[in-house]
Amino acid sequence: MLPDGDPVPADGSLPPGVAETAGSRGFAVYVHVPFCASRCGYCDFNTYTASELGGGVSRDTYVDTVLAELQLGKSLINPKRVDTVFVGGGTPTLLSADDLGRILAAVDDAWGLSPDAEVTTEANPESVDAGYLRRLRSHGFNRISLGMQSASPAVLRILDRQHTAGRAPAAALEAREAGFEHVNLDLIYGTPGETADDFAASLAAVVGAGVDHVSAYALIVEDGTRMAGRMRRGEMPYPSDDVAADRYLAAEAALTAADFGWYEVSNWATSAAARCRHNLLYWTGADWWGLGPGAHSHVGGVRWWNVKHPSAYAKRLADGVSPGHAREVLSDEDRRMEDIMLRVRLREGIPLARVDAVGAKQALADGLLERSAYEDGNLILTLRGRLLADAVIRDVV
Repeated sequence: MLPDGDPVPADGSLPPGVAETAGSRGFAVYVHVPFCASRCGYCDFNTYTASELGGGVSRDTYVDTVLAELQLGKSLINPKRVDTVFVGGGTPTLLSADDLGRILAAVDDAWGLSPDAEVTTEANPESVDAGYLRRLRSHGFNRISLGMQSASPAVLRILDRQHTAGRAPAAALEAREAGFEHVNLDLIYGTPGETADDFAASLAAVVGAGVDHVSAYALIVEDGTRMAGRMRRGEMPYPSDDVAADRYLAAEAALTAADFGWYEVSNWATSAAARCRHNLLYWTGADWWGLGPGAHSHVGGVRWWNVKHPSAYAKRLADGVSPGHAREVLSDEDRRMEDIMLRVRLREGIPLARVDAVGAKQALADGLLERSAYEDGNLILTLRGRLLADAVIRDVV
């Protein structure tokens, strides 16, 4: 379900004075591609298989629909430059490389890509091959994020993933050979049935793939998913917090030994240049326009989100109406709290003056935070603090 909010004007216009601030703290474009060949059991993202879509939208017409929203955005804001583009899903690489290239070219035409723009697409490992990756690189994509999740065939089956255990590292190598500057592999840990050895093998496979970025997230089981139903019926156990903590410690140890460094609680990179600049823009309060059904946007303290179903999204744009479902204007206090919640998770930490001093003092005493030696005494999470990051954030807010 989409959250409620204030109505979005039919023409999508922003409150007075907001459009002029667009991009003042950096500007990103997110493109949502809602198509999947099959649905994973744990997935509650806004994605659709062919049988779930219904009429009114298809892969063949989708790019033109997205470009219609982009033209609406061009008429409303002028951010001067686009620092990053991220195409997510769904499985964006179910579209042709040329279609993804059309979207990127249109973003450049509308708002202008920065000469050093980071341009990422997500991909399922089985949805790309060497030729596709070369074509994608020729269109200007320079970073790819592959959904590996696990190197264990048994774990992949539990997650309903379609690729084989070795396909993700092979695709990462093909991406490097195609000229991608940065390659990420995503892992999920804590899947029921996953052993410590399974996860160790996944980490070894990631390190051996020669990537420069790794994201690792604990499995979260959302209501309404097929996996949640199986757990409710007792067909498999719920994830264990203790196991998730053990897996996180294993990830930190293995990745640190391989010269990766954490820069956000769930993300590691081999260098500052390898960090995901797009996500950093989100985490540091920049502006972005989200294109596609269900996509969220933020400009100058105004956040809005599009209608969820691709058919409703396409109809709005065909009728010349903004696809925005609702929006909210963030107060100064909203923005302050969100800034704290996001920055505490970053390796650079946050100045003591920005947080609740009493809560911060207790977290320091408990060994959950420490003073940074290189960032003017910023508060940063310790390893134990990373395991309890949500609790630390509550304390310092």
